[in-house]
Amino acid sequence: MSGMEIAKYSVERMQRYLAAGYRLLGRERHSGIEICRWTRSRLRGERNCYKSIYGIDSRRCIQMSPTIDFCNFACPWCWRPFGPHRNKAHGSKWDTPKIIVDEMIKAQRELLSGFGGNPMTSKESFMKAMRPAHVAISLDGEPTLYPELAGLIKEIHSRGMTSFLVSNGSLPKRLEELLKENATPTNLYISVYATNEKKYDELTRSSFPKVFRKVLESLNLFYKFNERGCRTVFRMTVAKGLNMEDPEGYASLIRMSEPHFIEVKGYAWLGESRLRIPRTASPTYGELKDFAEKVIDKARYKVKMWDKISNIIVAVRDEDTWRWNLQLVKKITKLEGVDADKYK
Repeated sequence: MSGMEIAKYSVERMQRYLAAGYRLLGRERHSGIEICRWTRSRLRGERNCYKSIYGIDSRRCIQMSPTIDFCNFACPWCWRPFGPHRNKAHGSKWDTPKIIVDEMIKAQRELLSGFGGNPMTSKESFMKAMRPAHVAISLDGEPTLYPELAGLIKEIHSRGMTSFLVSNGSLPKRLEELLKENATPTNLYISVYATNEKKYDELTRSSFPKVFRKVLESLNLFYKFNERGCRTVFRMTVAKGLNMEDPEGYASLIRMSEPHFIEVKGYAWLGESRLRIPRTASPTYGELKDFAEKVIDKARYKVKMWDKISNIIVAVRDEDTWRWNLQLVKKITKLEGVDADKYK
């Protein structure tokens, strides 16, 4: 495609994001937020997200990305659309962390403003939502492609909020920058999609060479993040017929990297993934449970949450880690959050 054709395609893609309920941020429009289903659920007085195990109150959580439409993977189970420029984050113009954080807080408040008149939302819940306390950097794209990620995490923390960073682990140098800049997130998730190089190349169709080796480098950084008090999470999204196999292989990667937690999530047949793989790739809860138990048992971890609705199972390394987590939960639940009135 020519430069003009890609530019036209980019505009069309951004319009699709807006139509889907996203709010794009900043002058360069590479960042965005979307209100999470669990935020809406909690504001209606219904259930919280499974991340309550880490102390998260979904009413106060911003779901965002600094890299909307930029990803170096093209995994078949991804619900996002793929385009010819999706992995071309290099050479882009970037907004500063301050601009992104200012605008995400403002956009979150605007998108939730209607709940103020919802009879199912208490005044207390609405006021809490207006003071966000958590930021999930996980909405779309690969966040480590944003060159100022360390600054973004520090900016989030400076506002009294937690940060939950979800990465595909393909840029270990960016994770090393977080350590160097004292910008460790509250939670660091590395999504692991296979257990060997051949399968990784086949599934992720990454634009990066030797991507499995990069993921291993990132997993080997877990111990440094552990030392900084960051929760580390080995996250798996599994789909039948694709990567829901080799439990011993996953367990060996877990034993090597020693994360605090394991999350095993069943693929959901949603969005544009329906154009790539069949509905049967989405495991039932029973199928997920059987597979997850094999991985967790072989890794010598202990299950702490079975969430049938979210089709996810969470396990912890040991009881000492669990007690440490509960102490963090106590601190997190007492966070006052950002002074939202400053960002009207």
